[in-house]
Amino acid sequence: MSADIPEPPDDTAAFDAYRNDLERVERRIAGEIEPGGRGVVVAVLVFVLLGSFILPHTGDVRGWDVLFGSETADAADVTLPMRVFGWLALVFGVGFSMLALTTRRWAVAWVALAGSATASVLGLLAVWTRQTAGAGQPGPAVGLLVAWFVLIALTFHWARVVWSRTVVQLAAEQDRRRAVADQQAKKLLDEPPAPDGPDAPGEAGNQPGQPG
Repeated sequence: MSADIPEPPDDTAAFDAYRNDLERVERRIAGEIEPGGRGVVVAVLVFVLLGSFILPHTGDVRGWDVLFGSETADAADVTLPMRVFGWLALVFGVGFSMLALTTRRWAVAWVALAGSATASVLGLLAVWTRQTAGAGQPGPAVGLLVAWFVLIALTFHWARVVWSRTVVQLAAEQDRRRAVADQQAKKLLDEPPAPDGPDAPGEAGNQPGQPG
């Protein structure tokens, strides 16, 4: 009799809770970074970059003069690439790097990486424009070179932090999919076979005296 067949335990609710826990952990891992020792290196680089703005970037023109377009910067014929480089270094190299270290948010670290990489390219252009400046105009000074090298280092370290977090995210996603696949396979194995008696579906309409 079908009444004698034991019902398999219903662990759907338990598995749903387990899957929700996995998804919650995955979302938390995906949204955070763990810079570890690189966080100290990034913090030191940020302070060095911030200090480079008080150093001369070309001739006697300091980084702050380049940012705000003082008369000294105009007299030295500071070009647009230098100004754009200075603002990118300040906003992304200093601002977003400190924000990423403080909040430990993966998205903010991505923004710091993208901005630092862009500023590194603009730094090369800024140095080149000072090296090819007109006669009588000063070339690149120590502050510009320090800021450029620091941004290259920041790009490297942020890339390592973001990439390591991406690997962890992929591993967490793979573990979650494996757990879902294992649970589905277990549910298929635990399903009872279909009954074969006269009560089976498809035979209920075959009454005595009627052709099968």
